[in-house]
Amino acid sequence: MSKTHEIKVTKRELQRKGASRRLRHAGVIPAIVYGGSAEPVAISLDHNEIWLAQANEWFYSSILDLNLDGKVERVLLRDMQRHPFKQLIMHLDFQRVNENEALTASVPLHFINEETSPAGKAADVVVTHELKEVTVSCLPKDLPESIEIDLGNLEAGNIIYLSDIKLPKGVEIPSLAQGKDHDDAVVTAKHGKEDAADVVEEAPAAE
Repeated sequence: MSKTHEIKVTKRELQRKGASRRLRHAGVIPAIVYGGSAEPVAISLDHNEIWLAQANEWFYSSILDLNLDGKVERVLLRDMQRHPFKQLIMHLDFQRVNENEALTASVPLHFINEETSPAGKAADVVVTHELKEVTVSCLPKDLPESIEIDLGNLEAGNIIYLSDIKLPKGVEIPSLAQGKDHDDAVVTAKHGKEDAADVVEEAPAAE
C-alpha cells in the first residue's frame, strides 16, 4: 500500500491565460482537480514546494492528499506541463479517486540484486531493463509506490516477462488480460558480442 502525501492548495477563480501568467510570475502553479461526482475545481500550488516534490517517484505514482482550507481530496497526478527549457512547471491536472473504485496508474519498477546474480557477475552478459514502469489496476488503498523485481537468480539467456512479476495483493496488470502478445519482456540477459580486438589468431608455424 502506498503512503499518502499532503499538499496544501488554494482555490482560484477560472480566468484567462493572462491570470495564469501572473500566478507563475508570483511563484504559483495553476492547476485543476476533476473527476468523481463533483465539479472541476481550479486551484493553485506553491511552485517551490511542488518543484521539490516532483523530484520524487511518489509524486507521479502515489495518491496525494490535496488540503484546501482543511478539506482534503484524494487525487492522482494525471498531467504535468513543463516549460520547454526553464525549470518551471506550467500547469497540473489532478484526478479525484474513489476509495471503492479501481483505478489505473503507472508504477515504477525497482530492480534489486542484479549485481549478485549469475548474469550480473558474468563479464560477457548484458542485462537490459526493457521497462522502467508498469500500468496497474487496483483499489486506491492497494496502490504501491513501486514494485520490486528480484534479479538474484537471473542467468544468461533468461527473460523476465510481465506475467513473472510478483504483484502485491489486490494489484493486477490489465494488459495481461489481452493475451500473450501483451506479456512484454521486462528484463533480458543476453551474451554480449565478442570484441574482435580480443580475438587473436595464431599464425601458422613456419616450416
